[in-house]
Amino acid sequence: MTSPEMRRLSPDAAGLDAAAAILRGGGLVSFPTETVYGLGADACDDRAVAGIYAAKARPSFNPLIVHLPELTAAQEYCDFNDDALRLATAFWPGALTLVLPLKQGAGISKLVTAGLDTLAVRVPDHALAQDLLRRFGGPVAAPSANPSGRVSPTSADHVAAGLAGRIDAVLDGGDCTVGVESTIVSCIGQPALLRAGGIPAEALSACLGAPLLLPADPAVPIAPGQLAAHYAPQGRVRLNATQVEDDEVLLGFGPVEAALNLSPSGDLTEAASRLFACLHTLDAMGAAKIAVSPIPDHGLGAAINDRLRRAAAPRD
Repeated sequence: MTSPEMRRLSPDAAGLDAAAAILRGGGLVSFPTETVYGLGADACDDRAVAGIYAAKARPSFNPLIVHLPELTAAQEYCDFNDDALRLATAFWPGALTLVLPLKQGAGISKLVTAGLDTLAVRVPDHALAQDLLRRFGGPVAAPSANPSGRVSPTSADHVAAGLAGRIDAVLDGGDCTVGVESTIVSCIGQPALLRAGGIPAEALSACLGAPLLLPADPAVPIAPGQLAAHYAPQGRVRLNATQVEDDEVLLGFGPVEAALNLSPSGDLTEAASRLFACLHTLDAMGAAKIAVSPIPDHGLGAAINDRLRRAAAPRD
């Protein structure tokens, strides 16, 4: 859904309306927060979210942070325990992201959660971001608006330098005030620090009245999706299949006859947007053995293959 030219939108009603319209149309808009500029897409639209990965050349489907205008909006998508409510009440809006249980039927794209049953959410403390979120009226997935592995952007010029021609627009809100990403805390069980950021861990611990678990604790994974066998359907998966056995169900790619096809036209963005949904469909079909067509290992194909390798990893 991206256009050849990246529009630079002014920080006024016309610019905000245009940005919200792009998001509703499945496009990509960079917008300022107090931390860094985010690259936003409709968090409920698989193809729009896949566009984030394509634009950033993000190497794998890491879970994305969803931005919402207020706590009550976040509660529509996540379950908050007492610790999460305490932190949200004290530090939102602000540079704090909370990882929480995802509500059933929330409608969030599985590309946002990387197929997990948790969701990372935050309420940004930036007037322009708040205005955009309210105008759009839904959850916005937004990692930092930079090519993967590059320095995070703190101005519209930084966004343009890295993503011009890859996204639809940037909403120019001037320089970010914090300039480092949000602190991420998991509130699944005892609160744990997953990423240091704009709010010091000491302030969070003081609010809770207890220290945060630290990433070095082996009982707490630093990031989701670290296990070798992950994102796996119930059936056994065989990759790079050019022929299909009688007892196998084919997950195709490109112009092949298949029970399910990630993208008959060979479009990697479409394939990325359909990956998790197809894995769930295979489960619903009761597929015991799954063959997967070869998928190019470049661009979003690298991310798709990463997830398929995890799905195919040996299990006990």
